This record gives sequence, structure tokens and C-alpha cells, in this order.
Amino acid sequence: MPEPSAITGVYLSATADLDALYGDALRRTATDVVLRHPDQIERPEEVRFAICWEPEEDAFAPYRNLGLAMSVAAGVDALLAHPGLHEDVAVARVRDPHQAALMAGYAVHEVLHHERGFGEMARNAAQARWAPVPMRAPGAVQVAVLGHGTMGRAVVRGLRAMGFAVRVACRNLPEDRLEGVHYLSGPGAVALAAEGADHLVNVLPLTAETENVLNRALFERLAPGASLVQIGRGEHLVEADLEAALDSGQLGGATLDVFREEPLPATHRFWRDARLRLTPHVASDSLPEVVAAQVVETARALRDGQPLAYEVDRARGY
Repeated sequence: MPEPSAITGVYLSATADLDALYGDALRRTATDVVLRHPDQIERPEEVRFAICWEPEEDAFAPYRNLGLAMSVAAGVDALLAHPGLHEDVAVARVRDPHQAALMAGYAVHEVLHHERGFGEMARNAAQARWAPVPMRAPGAVQVAVLGHGTMGRAVVRGLRAMGFAVRVACRNLPEDRLEGVHYLSGPGAVALAAEGADHLVNVLPLTAETENVLNRALFERLAPGASLVQIGRGEHLVEADLEAALDSGQLGGATLDVFREEPLPATHRFWRDARLRLTPHVASDSLPEVVAAQVVETARALRDGQPLAYEVDRARGY
């Protein structure tokens, strides 16, 4: 049987060395899927696919035979909106089950941090002050989760495992519903999920409909003193509305892992706001061996004219 022909790809990122992150795993996984840096490409017309993380505005221009752009992260909104990516190029993304578990752990940790008053206890400890904080039964605590994709489902499972009451806003009602979870769908699902919630966890994809969804009107639906855990996309949050909600006491605190501008500039006012917990877009990540396996599978499918298992729906945005 003849050896399969090789397919050539290119790493495209303005901010990360993708070869350093994933190259070893890719080379261990396959010899017929070859990836190179742009400056190593001698014949751009041979490049059939790219793996991407924040590519430059003109990054795709040299590759006229490109058939696939694959994100190494769960979010593809930047690729779909990229001015240099032709609409005929398929867009795919890595779907790492471990990534969902990492995301769920982050979300549950932050809900517990706010709910159990660990920040207040840390401040008390710094002053050698013994002062237990009040607590509630988990079932009496309402958590609203926005989004029910791979990440959202994992977050919901994690929160239910802790005993919290959970409402989730989802595009479509799932068939495999968890006991004790209230599922909402349709145009008003986000607002209904947030109504009276003690904690709000956002894991929505970024689309035209979800941009700026974390705004004053939504915060006002929450229980007074509620917390926000923002692990969706930076463009979901109206920053001025967050600050106003914190100032009024409608929000008691917030955890932010994603931002409109990343890295978050050192001069940004969020760094100096003690009511915020900031992390540098680390709620989850894709493991190199998973990225390698899915890139190789998708590249081979492209080469062989087969359906792309990890392709996203351009119309839906995910």
C-alpha cells in the first residue's frame, strides 16, 4: 500500500510560538502532516491549512490554496471575523475534553470563593482576626450559567456536584438533562436564568447576539450582592456597567479571566480594583497531545476530501 501523501500547514500567530507549544506532539503523532513557521515556507501555494492563535491581519495573504484555518482554542470568533480569511476557507477548533474539565474546576472554584467568603477570611487572617463568616446550604444558592456547549455542560455538572441549584441558558434544550438543573432556551433565556441568581457564570460563545450581554440590565436581574464569573469572551462584558454594579452593591464581586484587550494593559483600572479577581486567560487550556491528534485528524480529512469533524458552523459562530 502506498504511503499517504503529506499535507503542509503553517503556524499563524502574532502572540505565541505555536511550534514550541505543540510542535513536538505533532511530530510524534504523524509524519504526513507537516507544519512550519511562515519563514520556513518556500512554496506558499503548497500550504493547505493553518493552525492559528491571534494571527496577524495579513497572515493568510500568501496562502492562496488554503482550505482550513484551525484554532488551537475553543473560541473562533476572531477567526470568523478576520478580515484576511476568505469565507470559503473552513474554520475548525480544538475540542479538548480535558479543557472542559479545567474550565469547570475554575468556575466552581470561583463560585465557592465568592459564596464561602474566602476573600474576607484571607483579609481577616492577614490581621490575625478570628472571624467565621456565615454560610448557606448549597441547595439554597442559585447559580445561573450562560451557555451550554462543551464548556457550559462541564460547568453545570461541576456546580451540581457541589449541590448548588443551577439554571442554565442554552440555545437548544438538551436531551441529556441533569436532575436538579433548570434549562431555559429561546430569546429570553439569558434574562430568565439570571433572575434572582446569587452567582452568574458566563461561558457563552461570542456572536452578534451575545456581544455586550453582561450589561446593566442583566446585572439588575441578579440578587443584590451577587457575583460574576466571566470566562466567556472579553467582548461579552460592558466594563462601565460592571463598575457601576459594583459601586451600587448590586454586584458584590467579580472574577474576570477574559478581557477586550489582552494582555490587559498595566494601566487598566481593573488592576487596582480590590473587588475584582483577575486571571490571565487561564481558566482552561488545550493539552498538546489533544491538539496534535485533532489537528492531524482534521488535516488528513481535508487532504482526503472527507468531512471535517471539528469544523464550526460559520452561520452560528461556533
